[in-house]
Amino acid sequence: MSASSHRQVTFLEVSEDESGQRLDNYVLRNAQNVPKTRVYRAIRKGEVRVNKARSKPDYRVQQGDMVRMPPLTVSKRPDVSRPSAAWQRRIRDAVMLDDDDLLVINKPTGLAVHGGSGVKQGLIESLRTLFPEQRYLELIHRLDRDTSGIVLVAKNARTLRDLHEQLRGDRVDKVYWALVAGKWPAYQKSVAAPLARRHTPSGERIVKVSADGKKAKTEFKVLERLPSASLLEVKPISGRTHQIRVHSQHVGHPILGDTKYHNDASEGITSSLGLKRLFLHAKAIRFRVAGRHYELECPLSNELEAVLEVLRGEGH
Repeated sequence: MSASSHRQVTFLEVSEDESGQRLDNYVLRNAQNVPKTRVYRAIRKGEVRVNKARSKPDYRVQQGDMVRMPPLTVSKRPDVSRPSAAWQRRIRDAVMLDDDDLLVINKPTGLAVHGGSGVKQGLIESLRTLFPEQRYLELIHRLDRDTSGIVLVAKNARTLRDLHEQLRGDRVDKVYWALVAGKWPAYQKSVAAPLARRHTPSGERIVKVSADGKKAKTEFKVLERLPSASLLEVKPISGRTHQIRVHSQHVGHPILGDTKYHNDASEGITSSLGLKRLFLHAKAIRFRVAGRHYELECPLSNELEAVLEVLRGEGH
């Protein structure tokens, strides 16, 4: 990255390592401690420009792009969003793999993958805080806040582009484990139902099966039948928001612990088990990057294993 300045305006040249980032993330990283609202306003008003032209926040900067950076007001409280010491420990302990191309995290439940919508500090912001020596860290895919398990983070633009291309082409094999209410039918090996995003009157985002939605398909396989519940291996063939949760509810077997997509039966079973979180876990993933084959798997948390043990005990 090279820079020159004139009247407090700075011009930054995007390096190879920085290529592929969203413009808003690029500006935030190069204007440290500046409130996000100020950065988005600067982009919207055209104060930030790419190659002398206005750009949108989701534009992916490319190597050689010249980004015009206006003088931006620095926040007086730069550390307000720093993760707590407890969260820092949890995140460091959750690192499954750390190599030249990837950081792989076993994300705890309750942690959003990125900030926004009332969340000041998500996983990606926390990782950038905890590993400041890493100039480039970008989420390759997302997990719901309440879902635990494997999250891939790219350390360079090449890896990000490669895996995004593989994800679009369904060449990344992702496996989830879910505990659902009731006896999942043996014949229900997949659910294909289009999904559409809606907003409730209160502004909450919700996903519903709808004829005008986007195509979505999920494969299901019963791993274990338990009293009042079924442990499933789940493979989302498409990657829609809340897809596994909505498809499970759609066929009458919501995921236990789901407070958004549930029915009376799943609520009752969740309560009787004392389950305080969504029983959905990104268990395994398989893909190739830079000629290397990755086959990663992470276990269920002690909390989820304990729930299964309780149910197994009820069966005897």
